[in-house]
Formats: sequence, structure tokens, C-alpha cells
Amino acid sequence: MIVWLASYPKSGNTLLRSILGTYLFSKDGNLKFDYLYKIEQFPLIKQFEKLNIDIKDDKKIFENFINAQSLINKDKKIRFFKTHSSLISINNCNFTDSKNSLGAIYIVRDPRNVVTSLCHHYNINMDEAINTMINPSKWLYRADATCKTFLGSWSVNYNSWKNMGEKVLTIKYEDLVIRKKSTLIKIFKFIQKLGVKNFEINMIKLNKIIKTSDFNIMQDLEKKTDFKEAELDEKTKKRKTFFKYGPKNDWRRFLKREYSSKIEETFKKEMIELGYL
Repeated sequence: MIVWLASYPKSGNTLLRSILGTYLFSKDGNLKFDYLYKIEQFPLIKQFEKLNIDIKDDKKIFENFINAQSLINKDKKIRFFKTHSSLISINNCNFTDSKNSLGAIYIVRDPRNVVTSLCHHYNINMDEAINTMINPSKWLYRADATCKTFLGSWSVNYNSWKNMGEKVLTIKYEDLVIRKKSTLIKIFKFIQKLGVKNFEINMIKLNKIIKTSDFNIMQDLEKKTDFKEAELDEKTKKRKTFFKYGPKNDWRRFLKREYSSKIEETFKKEMIELGYL
């Protein structure tokens, strides 16, 4: 069964996966990016290669999301997967179902800070980033390893995962940074509640992860390794800095009032609900 780590892009999914991956796969809780990579993304093209379908056909891949997950779950192990997909159904084809999904942890971030991170990560301007975020029909298109995925707008993505009800835990990126320990304990207790066997809370290991997942430490670690999550710069052909702003990414410093107002007006309901307004 799958436990989803879902989010809109640039909302803290990498931080959560780094922490959870280190907790699950390390012995001592010393954060390394190798543990992050053990929590894969869905959908990846390789996850459909054994289904005897045309993997060049985006429509066929989407129609077989459930079949790919069933194949992944064949050994009945619990796995965590990252996704930026909305929890939707298109043409009677669902992203997932209750037979394949145990639950989800959804990480959300103030959209006024998401937009600045989108600009840097995808090398787009502010207008392009905001238009992406407010587009309810937005797709993430196929890349070398990833499949075409329905993203939706920031609000569509967030609201879609709420449909899981008690099977989803929504956490704020800001809490994961400012109140890391209490937020992680909340996440771990939720994982236990989902019924993940042998998942114990080891406070010694957790405290070590909290220390080694400090933003400045992760920033230094990125400089010393080839961080695969970072996008390649088209001009330099080198990876762009992934951990660039972190907690210092404050929309009040970077956003013109016209941009923050547009985001606030578009996502007013959700931002009030989440305490961002």
C-alpha cells in the first residue's frame, strides 16, 4: 500500500522526503540525500514498462495509473511516494484508489512564497509563475523520466487531496521549519494511525534528524554533492541551486503588491482557511 507525500511544487516536499527518508533508511538519523532518493516520485515512466502498453502514449499511461500502482503493491509492502498530481478523476480514470492507497500527507505552503520559488526553479518570470499557479487546468508535461501529470492550480491541488478525509494529514511547510519537532511527531503519529506496522517513534534518531536537516546544513550538503532534484540551467548546463532561500524566502521582500494582491484575491478562501490571511 502507498502513503502519498503530496504537494504543489516548491512547497516543501523535498524537505519532508529528506527527513522521512533519513528516518526510515538511516541507522543514526544523520541526513543524507541518498535516503531522499529512496522515496520515489509517481508517476515515473519506468513504473509502466511492465504493463505492456505504449509508454509513449500519455493517455494510455494516465489510464493505467491504477494498474501501475497495483503492480507496485503486489508484494504488499508499505511504500512512500512523492507526487505533485491532484487527486482527480479524468474520463473515469482515477489517480489512485482505496485498494492502493493507505493515506496521504499533504504539505502546503503560503502561495506568495511558492511563486518566488517557482520563478527560480523553472527559470520563469513572475507573471508566468502566477499564471501557472492560478490555472485550474494546468498539466505537468512529460520529461525524461516523469509522465504527464495533472497539476491543477494551487487551490485545485490542495482541495483535491482534502477529499481523502481522515486518511490525509495536511501540514504547513512553515510549521515543518519553525515547529519541526512537534510537526514531525504529529506526522509520525499519523503514520502509526494509518496502520503502518513497526513504525516507532525513536526520539534519539528524530532529534538527530532535526539537527542535520537544518536549512544551512542542507545547503552546504547540496554544494558538496550532485543533487539530482535540482534543475539543469539551460545556459550553463549546471544544476541550479535548489536550497536557495528556504526560511528566508519572505514574499514581503520579493513580491510587488500587485502580485501578492492577485494571489490573495485568487486563493482567498484557502488562505484564510490555512491561516495565511
